[in-house]
Amino acid sequence: MIDPNSFMVFSGTASRYLAEKICLSLGCPLGQLQITHFSDGEFAVSYEQSIRGRDIFLVQSTFPNSDNLMELLLMIDAAKRASARTINAVIPYFGWARQDRKDKPRVSIGAKLVADLLSAAGVHRVITMDLHADQIQGFFDVPVDHLYASGVILPYLQKLNLEDLVIASPDVGGSKRANTYAKFLGCPLVLCNKTRARANVVDTMQIIGDVKGKNVVIVDDMVDTAGTITKAADLMKASGAKSVRACASHCVMSGPASERVQNSALEEIVFTDSIPYHDGCAKVVQLTVADMFADTIKRVLENKSISDQYIV
Repeated sequence: MIDPNSFMVFSGTASRYLAEKICLSLGCPLGQLQITHFSDGEFAVSYEQSIRGRDIFLVQSTFPNSDNLMELLLMIDAAKRASARTINAVIPYFGWARQDRKDKPRVSIGAKLVADLLSAAGVHRVITMDLHADQIQGFFDVPVDHLYASGVILPYLQKLNLEDLVIASPDVGGSKRANTYAKFLGCPLVLCNKTRARANVVDTMQIIGDVKGKNVVIVDDMVDTAGTITKAADLMKASGAKSVRACASHCVMSGPASERVQNSALEEIVFTDSIPYHDGCAKVVQLTVADMFADTIKRVLENKSISDQYIV
């Protein structure tokens, strides 16, 4: 049994909605944290109760804008200076993860920089979900518990009972993830081969595989401007697909994404609630990962393995 007095859960501004659900699942109150904003845009973090000797879990996704990352860094630093026993950053969506390598000369590796910032601030453990690239775990010198959204998305897909199901990847880079879904569901895999004109702009796309008369589910890790996934959906529908759905872990949905999804051939697009969504597109479905993160927090506190909670 976990001693309820041994740990505390706190939240940054942007992820409070998820932290409240995690606390409900854990049966504990959300810790009292105050973030004071100054007129010049600067802000300060203070814990409103003692955290000395406690295991602290800080829930904050680092999606844009950068204030969310800065809040998390200040929360970690304040917890370190307040003598918390361990500081665990719960980051459902780890931003800057697309900058995981030098893909052209003279560019930064943002994911490594963020990992270094978190370590320098004083974090002891990171709990995150569906990193854009698995190797980002190696950027940290502290333990990283890497969860998978498949734990909530696959049961949802199974409940749809779709016949003639085909899993598709919107690009070659996501083929490993899509292949894992296809193997679990026992259905064929289709790939899309795309070329980009520039970042966030798809130039050309071709389907590798047969989608005629099939119910297609496109699998990805995140949807940003929705250009790739809607183009893939429209192309598959034009190629004879019976229906096209999509699922992705992280609902970035920036810029024209909601309008694109609404006007596309997609019947629905399924996300987790790692990032809040407020744009009101009727085709967006969000599944909560609160219970999954709460279970992981319990296992960390009880020094139990988390690997047996994975579906795939």
